[in-house]
Amino acid sequence: MDLREGERTLKVYRHHFTPYLSKLFQVLLGAFPFFFLTFLFRSSISQSTYVAVHMFIFFLFALVSIYITLVYWLDKLIVTNKRVIFINWKYLTVRDESEALLDDIQDIHTHENGFLASLNFFDYGSLKIDTSSSHITIFFDNAPDPEGIRAYIYHIKGNT
Repeated sequence: MDLREGERTLKVYRHHFTPYLSKLFQVLLGAFPFFFLTFLFRSSISQSTYVAVHMFIFFLFALVSIYITLVYWLDKLIVTNKRVIFINWKYLTVRDESEALLDDIQDIHTHENGFLASLNFFDYGSLKIDTSSSHITIFFDNAPDPEGIRAYIYHIKGNT
């Protein structure tokens, strides 16, 4: 992502941390049966094999956790004084970049989940930015405070 002449970054938004913590918890729950099975078969394998299997399982699930963390940190919504840019990493090798000029933004839809969205810990949802071109739609899932992002973009759009 390169900024154009006279363009400056105003704000950068990343995914909310609650869904990220949920994914990490799922990885931890996924690792538990493997550790438990290794524990059950500890009497039928040698001590060094037992330790090696535990290290392998730990290393494998640590890699999965690192992968989830990298994808979480690399996804971002960037608001500049001229456009909105969404960088979405589908995998570590596949990146999708969408942008919308502030003047082309027609509508911004937000969706927050449930009544718990009034609490900061659960204040996340989705943000969908529609432009005058039918081909460009930015969809930012698990956005922190989507109503706040929407208000900020409209505020910036009104000042340009």
